[in-house]
Amino acid sequence: MAAATELVQALKQELKAARMTYADLAQQLGMAESSVKRMLAKGDMPLSRVDAICRVLRLDFADLARRVADAQPLLQQLGHEQEKLLVTDRKRLLVAICVLSQWTLEQMLATYRLTEAECVQHLTQLDRIGVIELRPLNRYRLKLAKTFRWRPHGPVMAYFREHALLDYYSGSFDGPAEGLMLVHGSISHSLAPAFLERLQRVAQDYAQQHLADQRLPEDARSGYTLLLGMRRWVFSEFADLMR
Repeated sequence: MAAATELVQALKQELKAARMTYADLAQQLGMAESSVKRMLAKGDMPLSRVDAICRVLRLDFADLARRVADAQPLLQQLGHEQEKLLVTDRKRLLVAICVLSQWTLEQMLATYRLTEAECVQHLTQLDRIGVIELRPLNRYRLKLAKTFRWRPHGPVMAYFREHALLDYYSGSFDGPAEGLMLVHGSISHSLAPAFLERLQRVAQDYAQQHLADQRLPEDARSGYTLLLGMRRWVFSEFADLMR
């Protein structure tokens, strides 16, 4: 639910759009005009009063709240403690990864040995730390920006390096539409950021295609993991041979 202060700001905009004066609103609410002005200027009021103003303006309270929530800034990164909360429970981390892929609750339950109660519990925790906004019927809105990244030295990347990296690269990468490319070279300092930007666009394109293909039947899709990286690196096995 959007904060009351943000709802009040949205109501003030709706009043202006409807060309309704404070005097008009006060009359409809049975209040003094000065009280209405003071209430709106303060920027905070009980949700019951917000609901009453919505009725005057013929607005749907739930729709207004969703619009306000959708307009909130998206997270670029989680805090250290938020990430730590994810990796301290294997099932919570699994649900978080599913959420990042925008799986529905039904997809999670059909794919993994999780109970509905477990999924809902972890979705609620993800709502509390700001990853999603949990909605009725266990639907949710993802609150992470397209440019979201795990903290480079945070708990999630540490977990990934310890538990997932070798598991990922142990594959042969010779299946249908699979491949592994390692390209080494020296380029100018000014061009390196441009190549990184291209990689980021590829990652965003892949994420967008994932969302678009959710409309396809299950047997028309396969799960692929795209892992992109670019860094200045000398293989440790060769480090002692360098002059």
